[in-house]
Amino acid sequence: MDETWQNILNSLGDWVLKALGFLAILFIGWIISRFIGRVVNKALAKVGFNRFAERTHLRRWTGSYEPSELVGKIAYYAALLFTFQIAFNVFGPNPVSDIIDTIIAWLPRLLVAAVIMVVTIAIANAVFDIVRNALAQFSYGKTLGRIAQVLIIVLGAIAALNQIGIATTVTMPVLIAALATVAGVIIVGVGGGMIRPMQERWERMLNKAESEATRVTTTMRDNTMKPAGDGITQPGYKSGREADRDLKTAAERASEETPR
Repeated sequence: MDETWQNILNSLGDWVLKALGFLAILFIGWIISRFIGRVVNKALAKVGFNRFAERTHLRRWTGSYEPSELVGKIAYYAALLFTFQIAFNVFGPNPVSDIIDTIIAWLPRLLVAAVIMVVTIAIANAVFDIVRNALAQFSYGKTLGRIAQVLIIVLGAIAALNQIGIATTVTMPVLIAALATVAGVIIVGVGGGMIRPMQERWERMLNKAESEATRVTTTMRDNTMKPAGDGITQPGYKSGREADRDLKTAAERASEETPR
């Protein structure tokens, strides 16, 4: 009986020591995590990360957080996750530690995916600005820029999802749904008598494209044509027959105008 109580007390003492160690690790890790988050926030703000985010239009994706503050929050939670891993390992192998180990092993892939999205968004915004400004004199310039921007972001999102291992799970159903929607619209539209409206719409689009092409050609010709010399129009060269014909015509006109 005494040995049983002694074993119980020893087990309880071990559990209390582990619990105290767990709490101590959590407290110290929480302080270190907060320190890391603040250091990352201040360092990024000091090197101009917020200005870079403003120029590349990344600021719109950070919500109420400043870009450097958001990265600091991410660093804080990542360090806190490592703290939980160390703290739960005090109790030996357990399901919580296994889950945390899996998440930590997945974090590098998530970081790479985030970098891919940041770079993709920056490139997409730059392409949008270039296309919009280059075609500012045309009505479809902004539309083309937006299409290119969205296409680049979609490609970047697919690459990021592939990096974290869920591209097939997410993109394939979305792609199938989009294709099915397009096919359904075409089938219902054609079967429901949408041929004539679409024909009229295509005619308007082709007419507009023709007028825009004419406008582009005229603009290019006006930009390339320059006046010769000092801009004074020079008389054209005429051959001998043309000069004789002009003299003859002038003489006939003068004889007709002479009063008889």
